[in-house]
Amino acid sequence: MNTVTAFEPLPSPEADLRAAAPHALVATARRILAERAGAQEVTLLLADYGLTVLQPVSHLPHTGPAVPAHEGPAGSAFLTQSPVVEVLRTPPGLLVHLPITVRGDRLGVLSVRLPAGAADPDTVLRLGDFATALGHEVATADRDTDLYLLARRTRRLTLAAEMQWQLLPGRGCARAEYTIGAHLEPAYSIGGDNFDWSGSADHLVLTVTDGMGQGIEASLLTSLTVSALRNARRAGIDLADQACLADQAVYAQYGGKAYASTLLLRFDLATGAVHAVDAGSPQLFRQRDGHTERVALDAQLPLGMFEETQYQEQAFRVEPGDRLIVVSSGVHGTRSTDGALFGESALRQILGATRSAAPHETARAVVSGLVEHYGNRELMSDAAVVCLDWRGRPD
Repeated sequence: MNTVTAFEPLPSPEADLRAAAPHALVATARRILAERAGAQEVTLLLADYGLTVLQPVSHLPHTGPAVPAHEGPAGSAFLTQSPVVEVLRTPPGLLVHLPITVRGDRLGVLSVRLPAGAADPDTVLRLGDFATALGHEVATADRDTDLYLLARRTRRLTLAAEMQWQLLPGRGCARAEYTIGAHLEPAYSIGGDNFDWSGSADHLVLTVTDGMGQGIEASLLTSLTVSALRNARRAGIDLADQACLADQAVYAQYGGKAYASTLLLRFDLATGAVHAVDAGSPQLFRQRDGHTERVALDAQLPLGMFEETQYQEQAFRVEPGDRLIVVSSGVHGTRSTDGALFGESALRQILGATRSAAPHETARAVVSGLVEHYGNRELMSDAAVVCLDWRGRPD
């Protein structure tokens, strides 16, 4: 009598990646793709903090040459968030560039070299799924190794910038109801600007904070403010009381000598109702039906300026198709070397020109316009931009 042996399926590529040591993800990806797709070369490119270049991950301190983040085949894949197939002639073959994005946060590009004729649509689709799985593992591995954090740097960060980047939730987030893209400059020496968000089943809370001062003092102030806001938010209290508790925490530490300007927004995902607390200098703009307008909010005192300040919420509504843009004072208050204010007019022009672009690109374009206006990428004040596209829930 013949006995039938149960077929034991091969481990999935995702399982192999999860089993790899955090620092060995790229080597594991190379092995998996060589075995299953005939890949001849695999390179993981991560976007640097300034979103200017894509840098290959390799054995530190050695690394390969960076490529532009918005030009060339790899840059095009990163910019459009779509696979790009590059035809190689010597030796003949194909180089497939696959965007790596984790829940709307764009990390970089996976470049896979294949034999000529091997990049059929089904193969490209499966490679895209693999790139996404690799991105999730890279995001998780950041807790256990510095390899991928260091690969994102073109130079050393200041201590203040190190603290601020570790405080951020990411540079983007995407759900069915909304997409967020954000950008910070100067990327390697930021001190006081921060953005934060948290989504639940029914709500999104978004904050933009600008701690006064520069350098390590501003970073410490902002860290305290953001941590206090998170602590209050996680206690389940309303938006105004979140501002009140953070205000008390900052005042208790600094006695009114230092304070943080903050804009707090809470979105109801089902209805589009928004509650807002404007505690300082970040400004909010809305684009709707081809028009850009400043959302008028009652300016209240920055957090920590006076003891036991009471804050009031305001309400407005967003509609499907709306775009909201929040800019810190480092954007709307920056002057060029000849004293010209960047101002609302220049901001409106950039926002109008980038209305059809993705939120990430709009945020980057605002900062690029600001840098051009100022004349130097090392801005005197931090600049934070958050762009949110609102879709809402279907009825």
